[in-house]
Amino acid sequence: MLIHTVFDFAAWISAWLMARFVAHRHWLDAVARTPMRDPAYFIALGLGAIAGAFLFGSANMVLAHMWQFGHSIAGAIAGGIIAVELYKLASGIRESTGGQFVAPLAIGIAVGRLGCFFAGLPDYTYGTPTTLPWGVDFGDGIPRHPVQLYESLAMLAFLAVYLRGIALRNPLFIRQGFYLFVGWYALQRFAWEFLKPYPLLVGPFNTFHFVCASLLLYSLFMMRRNNVLRAAV
Repeated sequence: MLIHTVFDFAAWISAWLMARFVAHRHWLDAVARTPMRDPAYFIALGLGAIAGAFLFGSANMVLAHMWQFGHSIAGAIAGGIIAVELYKLASGIRESTGGQFVAPLAIGIAVGRLGCFFAGLPDYTYGTPTTLPWGVDFGDGIPRHPVQLYESLAMLAFLAVYLRGIALRNPLFIRQGFYLFVGWYALQRFAWEFLKPYPLLVGPFNTFHFVCASLLLYSLFMMRRNNVLRAAV
């Protein structure tokens, strides 16, 4: 849909501008930088993100008996992480290289979810019916949870805290920023999934519950590993 395309473009522009802003402030000069001169890093990241986005997004559509391709930001994050971690393992890189992506990803997701909201029912990202006063009728006469806005606000809140953290040179945000982002994204997305009409896999859990649970475990594991590595140095 045109409205979604417009917001997708806005999300990319917002992410680019945020990356420029953080770089101009030199807030992340102390973190390990992405290997900019190695195209294999970005090839792995891009292929992993695309594969994860379409794999999990399309799987969810098939389970809902909607026989069409889908894409998912949760799947893209998971796929990109798997691909980059494999690349780092092969290249002998142990430190985090995702710090510079945190602020751009947070603002990109926040803006992109607005596109999902305005796209309405065809986007299949709406929430379950609700009687709460802020329920939104997307055109079928049923007030629904605006879960797209919930996620957008959650990511903006994280962005505000994160930017303050790196501006103050807080070691937690400087050294563990990417893993904090992954953990927060996974936690808030896990919560909103209970408010979506997606097909269930086990009990009350859908496909993205398991994706988000895996991302949360990954973030916790990596933060602990980073602390152990720093203590050993």
